[in-house]
Amino acid sequence: TDARARCPDLMHEDIDREADSRALSRLGHWMVRLSPLVALDGPDGLMIETTGCDHLHGGEPAMMENVASLLERNAIPHRLGLASTPGAASALARAWPGHILADGEEAADLTELPISALRLSQEAETLLKRFGLRQIGQLYGIDRKALGRRFQSRSAADAVLLRLDQALGLRHEPLAPLREAPSHVSRLPCPELLLATEGVQAGLEWLADDLCSRLADIGEGARAFGFHAFRADGEVSSVAITLARPVRTPKHILRLFSEKLDRIDPGFGIDLLMLEARRTGPMETSAPALSGDLAASETDPVLLSALADRITAKLGEGAVQITEAHESHLPEQAERKAGFDGHLPAPAGPHVSHGPRPIRLIEPPEEIKVLAEVPDGPPLRFIWRRVPHAVTRADGPERLAPEWWTWTAPPPPSASPEGVDRKWLNPKLDRRADAAFIARIRADLEAADPGEPVANLPRARDYYRIEDEEGRRFWLFRQGLYEDGRGGAPLWFMHGLFA
Repeated sequence: TDARARCPDLMHEDIDREADSRALSRLGHWMVRLSPLVALDGPDGLMIETTGCDHLHGGEPAMMENVASLLERNAIPHRLGLASTPGAASALARAWPGHILADGEEAADLTELPISALRLSQEAETLLKRFGLRQIGQLYGIDRKALGRRFQSRSAADAVLLRLDQALGLRHEPLAPLREAPSHVSRLPCPELLLATEGVQAGLEWLADDLCSRLADIGEGARAFGFHAFRADGEVSSVAITLARPVRTPKHILRLFSEKLDRIDPGFGIDLLMLEARRTGPMETSAPALSGDLAASETDPVLLSALADRITAKLGEGAVQITEAHESHLPEQAERKAGFDGHLPAPAGPHVSHGPRPIRLIEPPEEIKVLAEVPDGPPLRFIWRRVPHAVTRADGPERLAPEWWTWTAPPPPSASPEGVDRKWLNPKLDRRADAAFIARIRADLEAADPGEPVANLPRARDYYRIEDEEGRRFWLFRQGLYEDGRGGAPLWFMHGLFA
């Protein structure tokens, strides 16, 4: 009535809080175009997690301009603030709009902002103003216990300290995103506290059936499961298992958990059990073969994965590994270990582009003393592990060039004119290096000290298959060539034994 007396043409209507909430939620879903994580910040704000998103807009200032122009084009009044903590970003938007706060400068830049920017209750804000505390910086030097005594309740004082710590990054502030990830969790409240292991086992069986049924409805399985027991004293006792491939078979899951259920400590009683599925994904389902003769492979991937899961449950994650082929000129790098993910590596093709290889390799190759025909002849005699061997037959050499495309040269003694260390690595080049390219590398590195050999350049290997007087066959190589300008005299190494 007073407002209409002062302004007779005033337009007014009742506040519709529910409509405002729905509009803010729709705006939050619309802002997902900027970041996948958008949460509500009170009844009039949005919190957007922009970590890793600013480079898509050309940096943080450009991202702020894009957001502002986007809202202006849609006639949405706004105030923006960007900081490394949600509390600081909210304070900037309410009291210092348009400002970008650098990481680690929360305490310095928030000093002069009013305490109303901390998202406090009206009662707490009024009480702080009565004490003469009107700026955030005035709260820094006050003893926390003394501040707590000024409030009528402990919870009100804790709320002020919580908001202050969240703004300064001293406490983590969880966000509840508008678009939550699909929940793969099954919970079982306990009417009475569980104290016996049998009750925990029975609860786990019910949870496994329920969760696997949910996964089957969406056609997915999980490669990891976590089992949590929430105790009456507020503590949580948890165990977890990992699997080689997505699974949703309750029997198999229970068998793996049976190895770890003794780690669940019921304490004074368990009032909630929870089983969650992690690393979910689609399952490969196929009908089993009618007989072994009709099977596509001699190895059953399901049974093999089940065996790997049991070994992992006993020995820990990463205990099961497989050897897979790796493309490399160097024999010791032609294979590598990888974690077993439920699939065996494809067999290598029949084409072989190198000479015979020994059954056993020595890793790392052992240096030997050799008497050989110079400059590039095969060895005549060699000493390995203090035992001399006379060579009767030799086959070779098989030359393996160094993998120059994976090699990075050390920086020269003097920096380049641009002040950037030069590195000789170009993924766009073809792997077939020519002599001109190698010569160009050596000439550039030798420019710092002409006349000195470049010992750090990779050197070629010449492999020989050797047979001694007793019929034993060896695989050895000479690393480097005489007068190749890449170091001193070539070195000989023993690398393998033939059967």
